[in-house]
Amino acid sequence: MWKFVLLCALAVARAEITEEEDVLVLKKSNFDEALKAHPNILVEFYAPWCGHCKALAPEYAKAAGMLKAEGSEIRLGKVDATEETELAQEYGVRGYPTIKFFKGGEKSSPKEYSAGRQADDIVNWLKKRTGPSVAPLDGVSGAESLIADNEVAVIGFFKDPKSADAQAFEKAAEAIDDIPFASTSDDAVYSKFEVSQDGVVLFKKFDEGRNTFDGELTKENLLAFVKANQLPLVIEFTEQTAPKIFGGDIKSHILMFLPKGSSDFQVKMDEFKKAAAGFKGKILFIFIDSDVDDNQRILEFFGLKKEECPAIRLITLEDEMTKYKPESDAITAEGITEFCTLFTEGKLKPHLMSQDIPDDWDKNPVKVLVGKNFEEVAFNPSKNVFVEFYAPWCGHCKQLAPIWDKLGEKYKDNADIIVAKMDSTANEIETVKVHSFPTLKFFPAGDDRKVVDYNGERTLEGFSKFLESGGKDGGAPTADDDEDLEEDLDDLGEGQDDDSDGEDDGHDEL
Repeated sequence: MWKFVLLCALAVARAEITEEEDVLVLKKSNFDEALKAHPNILVEFYAPWCGHCKALAPEYAKAAGMLKAEGSEIRLGKVDATEETELAQEYGVRGYPTIKFFKGGEKSSPKEYSAGRQADDIVNWLKKRTGPSVAPLDGVSGAESLIADNEVAVIGFFKDPKSADAQAFEKAAEAIDDIPFASTSDDAVYSKFEVSQDGVVLFKKFDEGRNTFDGELTKENLLAFVKANQLPLVIEFTEQTAPKIFGGDIKSHILMFLPKGSSDFQVKMDEFKKAAAGFKGKILFIFIDSDVDDNQRILEFFGLKKEECPAIRLITLEDEMTKYKPESDAITAEGITEFCTLFTEGKLKPHLMSQDIPDDWDKNPVKVLVGKNFEEVAFNPSKNVFVEFYAPWCGHCKQLAPIWDKLGEKYKDNADIIVAKMDSTANEIETVKVHSFPTLKFFPAGDDRKVVDYNGERTLEGFSKFLESGGKDGGAPTADDDEDLEEDLDDLGEGQDDDSDGEDDGHDEL
C-alpha cells in the first residue's frame, strides 16, 4: 500500500511539470524534479516583457519540437524569472534571456548557452554537448540527411579513421559547438559527393553550396576554414543572426544600410556581395534593412537617418570601436573593394561624427559641446570642465537633466568652472569613448590633458562636492573602456535586456 501511495505521489509531482509548445514550464517547486526526469535540459530564464525573449520564443519552441520529434532525451525548459526570483538569483540571472544547459542532472554548474538563437543553432549546440563531436555517417542516406537537415554541416572523408588528419578533424570539431561534424570512409559517399581523396568538405544552403578544404590539415587551419565559410557572404542583421555577428572571430564589419523594399535593392545587394567575396574571413559583410523600426538605433549609432540610406559604414571592434566612412556614397563592387582594401592596409582615417557648432552654444549656464568644439573647451588649460555625455532617448539622462541644469546655474558665474553637455549619439571624439549613458567626465585645468570619471551620487550636492574638491570627492581615474565594448554593442540589437535583478545601474547601454 505504501509503495502504491508513493508512486501516486511521484506521478502527481511529475504531472506538475506542464508544457507549452513542447517547452517545459519550470518553477522553484518542480525544478529539481525536472532535472531528475530530464537529466539533459536547456533552460531559458526570461521576462514576459523582454523584447529579446519574445523574439527568441518561436525558435526556442521550434527547437524543443525538433528534439521531441526525434525522440531525443534532451529537453528545453523555461523559467519566468520575474516570478521565480529565488531560482533566478540562485543561477546568477542578471539579463534576459539567460540560457543555461544542465547536463547529467547536475544543477550546481550549468553551462552558459553560447550559440545562435535559431532553432538549428540550438539543436546543433545541444547535440554537440551531449553526443560525440564527430558523428559517424550511415552511408549515402546518412550524409544526405545531415546536409538536408542543417544550414551548415562539415564532413570529413577519411579512409583511415585513426589517421593524423582524422584526429585533427576531431579536435576542430570539439572546438565548434553550433555546427555538426561527421565523418565517413564509405566509398559510396566519396562517389556520391565526387570526393576523390581524403579531405574535408563544408556543405551549406547558401552561396556556393559547398567549400572544400585546401591546405595542411591541422586543427587551427580547419577552424579558420570553417569560420571563414560558415556564414553567407552577406548576412542580414536580425535578432536571430546577431549572436553569430557579434560572437564570431571576425571583428571588422562593413554594413550596408538599405531599405529592402527599394526598387534597386537586388542590384545593390549583388554589388555588395561581389565585393564580399574578396574579403572572406577578414571582413564581415552585413546588410541592415533601414526601414525596420528595430534597426533605427543602429542607424542613429552611425549618425544616419532613414532618408540618408542607402549608405555604407565600416566598424572595427578589434582594439577599440572605430568607425569608417567611404568618400563616395555610390554602392559599387569596385568602390567597396577599394574602401575595404584601404582599411586592411591601414590607410583609412576614422570617421568621427560632429554636429555644427550652435550659434548659442555658450549662451546658457550649461554649455553645448559638439565634436568640432570639444577639444578647445574641454582641454582649455585654464578651466575645470565637467561634461555630461548623453543620448536624447536615454531615460536616465532625462532624469538627470534638471539637476544638471541647476549645477550649471550654480557655477555660471564661476570663472574657473564650466558645466557642459554633449549629445554622444551625434558627436564623437578620439579622446573619450562613450559606451553608456549618461557618462560623466571631468577635465581638470592644466596642460596634462587629464580625464577623471565621476562615480559619485547624481545629486546637486554630490556634483558640487566633486567640483569643489577639484574632482577628487566622487572621482576616479578614467578606466579602460575596452572591457565592455562587445557587451555594449551587443545591446544595439542582440544583447540582453538588463537589470534583471530589479536594480537600476543608472546607465542606458548603447
